[in-house]
Amino acid sequence: MKRICQFISKYMGVLVFAAAVLAFIFPDALSRIRPKVINYLLGVVMFGMGLTLNLEDFKVVFSRPKDIIIGCLAQFTIMPLLAWVLARVFRLDDALALGVVLVGCCPGGTASNVITYLAKGDLALSVGMTGVSTILAPFLTPVLTWALAGHSVHVNVLGMLLSILWVVILPIVIGLI
Repeated sequence: MKRICQFISKYMGVLVFAAAVLAFIFPDALSRIRPKVINYLLGVVMFGMGLTLNLEDFKVVFSRPKDIIIGCLAQFTIMPLLAWVLARVFRLDDALALGVVLVGCCPGGTASNVITYLAKGDLALSVGMTGVSTILAPFLTPVLTWALAGHSVHVNVLGMLLSILWVVILPIVIGLI
């Protein structure tokens, strides 16, 4: 088991790239993957991220709360406002504009952690940011969507928090262990 974990940790970037190439070459085969399976696959990716981290990484994050606050402020101001501006500049119809604004109001999620890892960025900070912004998202996303697009969006807060627990937090903790 230790060798498998070391292999995943060492070659995470290569594995992600190989999966992307396979998806490009065989889109029909991968399009048959059910959405529920995708959550498990994201959990595997987050487990791989956890393998590359240690507790010292998170001590650094908790010693830099200003970085998390600045990141969250940027996430919930720049992204939604940019989405709203783009929807206006391109004169998107109301339904499409709502979708663009909604995406702009949502946190980055697992993909941002993978990109941070591949770019050799501060993965612990990225995971910390993802956690905080995802916890804030069920409350801020509906408010921002209503303020910028004039439509309300229902968010299942408990479902979203449980999803974060199972797909992000638990796999990272298991990887850390």
